[in-house]
Order: sequence, then C-alpha cells, then structure tokens
Amino acid sequence: MMLNSDQTEIDLPPTHSESESVFSDCGRAGSAEDTGSVGLCAQSRVAEQGETVKKDLQHLSREERRRRRRATAKYRTAHATRERIRVEAFNMAFAELRKLLPTLPPDKKLSKIEILRLAICYISYLNHVLDV
Repeated sequence: MMLNSDQTEIDLPPTHSESESVFSDCGRAGSAEDTGSVGLCAQSRVAEQGETVKKDLQHLSREERRRRRRATAKYRTAHATRERIRVEAFNMAFAELRKLLPTLPPDKKLSKIEILRLAICYISYLNHVLDV
C-alpha cells in the first residue's frame, strides 16, 4: 500500500493474522453467488480499509497531519540537512563580515553579536568620515 503525504506508518489499517483471511467475512455478508465472486469480496474489503484510513485522517486537524508527516525519519533527515546548509551559509556570511572589520589584533576571535556591534560602529564611523 502506498502512503500519501498525509499518512505515516501509524495510519495503516491493521493486518490480518494467519488464522484470519481477507475473505473471512464473505460468507457472513452474503454467499459467493450474491457478490458475484470471491475476488469482488476481497476488492470491497480493500476499498473499505482505504475508506477507514481516509476517515481516520479526516478527523485530524491540518496541524496534526503535518506533525505526523514530520515524524518520519526521512523528513527529519532532510530537515537536518537543510538546517545544516542554512547554518553553514550563515556562518560563512559572518566570517566574510568579520574579515572586513578592523580590530586589534586582526585575528582576534569575536562572537557573532560582537561582529554585528562592531560592524554597526564601523559603518557609523565611515558615514561620519564621508559627511565631514
């Protein structure tokens, strides 16, 4: 059974045990002559299970469906990769900005907030120099 984007493994209908078959209720609901064939009974059972899964999902809020989708390992791995790339780009931008700021000593390690504050002061100083 394929999972759509709103389903997780939690949403799957229960599987049948070895002693119970998908055809176990065919004789109770009607004979094989009534349904046409045993194959139709199996198809209707599968269709009922699909409808049950849809009904189970319908009562969930949009947020709950999103939460379940995010709970999958595939989603977490992809999200972690995107976050790592974002943080690396962020750190590279701070490193570039740090190279442009004059400090004594020039290789002094600065935190991100120190880099931002020093950049603000330096830009203000350069504006003052241009205005004079």
